[in-house]
Amino acid sequence: MTSSETVGSINPASPEPVKIVMQQQAFQVGDIKNNADRIIEAAIAASGQGADLVVFPELALVGYPPEDLLQRSGFLKQAKKECQRIQQALKEQAGGTGVIFGLPLEHNDRLYNAAIYLLQGEIKQTYFKRSLPNYSVFDEVRYFSAGETGVIIDVRGHKIGLLICEDVWQTEIVEQVKQHGAQAIMVLNASPFHLSKHEERIKILQDHARRFELPLMYLNMTGGQDELVFDGDSLVVNRQGELVARARLFEADTVEVMFDGRDVVSQHPRAAELGSEATVYKALVTGVRDFVRQNGFSGVVIGLSGGVDSALTLAIAVDALGAENVQAVMMPSRYTADISLQDAQAEAEILGVQYDVVPIEDVFNSFLQTLKPLFGDAPADTTEENIQARCRGVILMAVSNKTGRMVLTTGNKSEMAVGYATLYGDMCGGFAPIKDVCKTLVYKLCRYRNSVSAVIPERVLTRPPTAELRHDQCDQDSLPDYDVLDRILELSVEQDKPIDEIVAQGIDREDVLHVITLVQRNEHKRRQSAPGIRITRRAFGRDRRYPITSGYRRT
Repeated sequence: MTSSETVGSINPASPEPVKIVMQQQAFQVGDIKNNADRIIEAAIAASGQGADLVVFPELALVGYPPEDLLQRSGFLKQAKKECQRIQQALKEQAGGTGVIFGLPLEHNDRLYNAAIYLLQGEIKQTYFKRSLPNYSVFDEVRYFSAGETGVIIDVRGHKIGLLICEDVWQTEIVEQVKQHGAQAIMVLNASPFHLSKHEERIKILQDHARRFELPLMYLNMTGGQDELVFDGDSLVVNRQGELVARARLFEADTVEVMFDGRDVVSQHPRAAELGSEATVYKALVTGVRDFVRQNGFSGVVIGLSGGVDSALTLAIAVDALGAENVQAVMMPSRYTADISLQDAQAEAEILGVQYDVVPIEDVFNSFLQTLKPLFGDAPADTTEENIQARCRGVILMAVSNKTGRMVLTTGNKSEMAVGYATLYGDMCGGFAPIKDVCKTLVYKLCRYRNSVSAVIPERVLTRPPTAELRHDQCDQDSLPDYDVLDRILELSVEQDKPIDEIVAQGIDREDVLHVITLVQRNEHKRRQSAPGIRITRRAFGRDRRYPITSGYRRT
């Protein structure tokens, strides 16, 4: 091939390549005025640096997902007003730079997930998202009508097709844009993170690029929104399907691309590849940081037990918010081992957080005395165990009320699945950082965090896990080993495999039946649990919506 065809080079046959700036940023749901300010500021700055086109993510003006806010007329009126303000500001200050951003748009009495192309403040073209996802965490059919036609914008003589998120996963839509004359495709996204999402994105982009001989530019937002975390990971592939740019994960970033009508190049340094544990850890830190700050809390308080779950939660909180904004409270009972006290104190000291010890023995005894006339001579059982957990829940909520700090719960996905948690006890709190993290992954994340700097004592990672609510208690007294439990949950909850297929994986049938029964019985607990960060393909909450009351039994 000739030098003009060298992979990644600009074709000199096109005399005027255009500079495209992709703005990977976080846009908070409902914070429409501030979102508009950021669009204006970034567009003007890019224009001053010679950009021909500046692009922002899907629904950047209102944030994603706005959910039932879209059903409020005042919300849509504010979005329209701020869009007009953006137009006026860019008309005055952005010169000849084109600007694209996403917003909800009403047209002919229908609401669309739209992208508009502005030039000198005027709306030159409007694109309505054509493929509306209605699965997993997505409910777009509830709110939007689907567009019917493609849109190709002209940027100084170069033809760029517009798509919005789910559109790019539909081969026929990409093919139509190509047939209508697109020389490249720009995709605006609000694509939430889950494990293996990067691999899925890059594969679909590379497949399209190679099949249709088109470069694709994939722009995603970043930041946390309730249970969802947007990882950024904006990507650019050339027409050969080679990755020429990748934005940073979970951070605001700007990707500059040069396009000559045939292919793209970028000088943006390709973001470093992260291992799966590092990526998940970063997602959890981002989710905690944004949830706590955006909901106006001054910090967080955590019940520190000396166990692995609370140790990981504490490390995440400190990395997200700073040690000065984190308080740890150890609440020992008669069953708390000395090593738990020692390890909890060590964790708090290493991370430099406020640490308080509040024994619950007197409170627990008070409850037992108060309830004695009702319980009589009934033998002790899980009731007394749950009372201890609820004593701790009351203490943590009191600290939260007094200090203005949010309680972070410390339960993991394995526990949430089988109900190994106490309503109004250790489930008390406003946010559950590791709710979608299975127990085996908890250990891996702790090992990862210790590889950065040692913050969790080795003994916490090697001792048998226990709730310490009775003498000589161990989690595996009532549950299969966690490697078995988590495998069953992955196959049953995340993959919806029937019982026989799970057993065929070499897992004992009695264990499978026991775990699935526990999952079914504890839907009422999960429905009352705090929201938590989604990191798997199918988390409890937005992803998995089962009735609380049901006569159905898994087969």
